[in-house]
Amino acid sequence: MDFQAPNTLAEQIAGYMAKRIMTGQIQPGQRIQEANLATELKVSRASVKEALYTLERWHLVEITPRKGASATQINAEYATELYDVYMHLLIMLATRLCERWKEDDKPLVMDAVNRIVATVNEPGADITAVVEASFGVMEAACAVVNNPYLTESLSNFKPAVSRTYYLSAQRYRQGLIHTLRFFTELQPAVLARDSATVRTLIEDFAEQQKNLIRKAMA
Repeated sequence: MDFQAPNTLAEQIAGYMAKRIMTGQIQPGQRIQEANLATELKVSRASVKEALYTLERWHLVEITPRKGASATQINAEYATELYDVYMHLLIMLATRLCERWKEDDKPLVMDAVNRIVATVNEPGADITAVVEASFGVMEAACAVVNNPYLTESLSNFKPAVSRTYYLSAQRYRQGLIHTLRFFTELQPAVLARDSATVRTLIEDFAEQQKNLIRKAMA
């Protein structure tokens, strides 16, 4: 069994703050006071500072010299730029997956895809569950591809992308049919090692998501 180190205190703080930023409890542009947060959570300012650096790496916080930290501003243009980069990382991941998967890998990937399909098909599908299940597919693919640099890059984008889902939740809920179609068509394309079709599917899905976000933020 691989050794699994428990999350550090700073990582726990970062996770807690990330959820508050992603779900809009902390608004874009809102200042985050180190001292106040340390008092609220009953932790040291050093742990809070370390957590803020993690949130900055996740694109959720901006740290400005002499001004401190604030939640990253977000608008339609920001979301579009975010998705453009994220899309290319996903295409790289999916291309490597098409090249590298073996028969033993199929259950891991197919179970993750089946989970997102089942979650979307549930009556009154819960957005949080859908978002987590969709990232579950990405994480399964990362496990198969086994490229630590690509995995780290995608992991760092996950909170910022999740934030766009939450901020456009109503629009995203209306667009779940596109999510269902995407994952339903993605699986056979990957199993056929058809990287050209996979690329097209990801590009089309990313464009759908960008349109939903633009409309939500208009």
